[in-house]
Amino acid sequence: MSQLLVEYPLSRNGRRDNPLARAADGILRYGNLTPALTELLDIQVHTFAAREAVVEIGGPRLTYRELWYSASRIAGGLQEHGIGYGDRVAVRMPVGARWVQAFLGALLSGAVPVLVHDGLPDAVADRVIRDACADFVLDGGGRAAGFGEALPDAAAFIDDGASLGELALLCYTTFGPGAGPRGVELTNENLLSAIHSVVGALDLPTDGLRNLVLLPLAHASGCVDQLLPTFAVGGTVVLTPDRSAVPEALVAERIDMVSATPRIFAGLLPELAGLRVEQVRQVCSAGHRAELAAADRTTSDAVTAGLREVFPAARQWSVWGATETSGIGLAHDDTAACDGSACDTLGFAFGGTELALWGPGADTGRGELLCRGPNITPRYWNDPQTTRSRFTGSWFHTGNQVSIDADGLVRRAAAD
Repeated sequence: MSQLLVEYPLSRNGRRDNPLARAADGILRYGNLTPALTELLDIQVHTFAAREAVVEIGGPRLTYRELWYSASRIAGGLQEHGIGYGDRVAVRMPVGARWVQAFLGALLSGAVPVLVHDGLPDAVADRVIRDACADFVLDGGGRAAGFGEALPDAAAFIDDGASLGELALLCYTTFGPGAGPRGVELTNENLLSAIHSVVGALDLPTDGLRNLVLLPLAHASGCVDQLLPTFAVGGTVVLTPDRSAVPEALVAERIDMVSATPRIFAGLLPELAGLRVEQVRQVCSAGHRAELAAADRTTSDAVTAGLREVFPAARQWSVWGATETSGIGLAHDDTAACDGSACDTLGFAFGGTELALWGPGADTGRGELLCRGPNITPRYWNDPQTTRSRFTGSWFHTGNQVSIDADGLVRRAAAD
């Protein structure tokens, strides 16, 4: 059967007006981006210098000024060890304030951070580090290259010469059981576009948002879609390495937004039973392909109902994306009409994301979901064959079989 690509018009559902314009290559792009992620962060640091930027439950509390200064000293230490523009610095550390310092330190050195989940088996992590051609490993003096128990430290240094099209971050993803990790290149434009899209879609406030981030920071969903947008509005990222501390942290830290995966929320609900946290205004659930495939409607509905009991005033958001889309692309909230199929609902396109269907049934509203937009990776690292196989022109093949209705709502197809 021949393949058919059917493009879908932009949906107005769940979207705000954004300064997007169609570029010569046909992709919608933001016209008001700073040249680089580091420049955006530098502006926010000076705007919100005295605000708390990162709070680690049971650990450090850092203002924007303190975080930026410590990160710039890490950057200086990396520079003294020969690390600079375009080099690869792997970050493999437990979640906490030091992870954020290390990540920003790598950025400020001019290097490209390579995110390596701390929970990966050593053999898999080593494979990622080798594949990325990492020039240095930041692990706090643990498994790999070491500075005792300390991170690199020297006179403060900031490399601010990056541009929109340059590689800013290297994340790794897998395509399924037995598949090896593949590097996904994300440019400054990808990251900045994702930040703008999340801030706009979730309407993040600038008056002191306190976001309890339970998503892995080594994933695009945690780093690109929660950590960085929170910094972009001058908010506070609250991290808790010990999940048992979550109930107390919700109240003590005056949390008004919580973000996690559906699986993490399901695991937390027994510990949150009987708790009602009125000040939380948003709950953000970030789904991905593996979780969606394993989800069942009964469990999904139970988690949604349980979260509503704990956070009665909160708007519940579900955000879907892939590493290749900077972790974003589709979203829906608890006001979306899902006809009793919330478990199957992926959401509406937002930001600059556009949708198409691919396959013999595309003209009937069912097929493989394709995306394009300013947040989509330009390529896989050192893997032109996979890049060719996952792109049709500027359209990225997500691998998800879906249906799209007349309003632009995307649902997971039964066969997916």
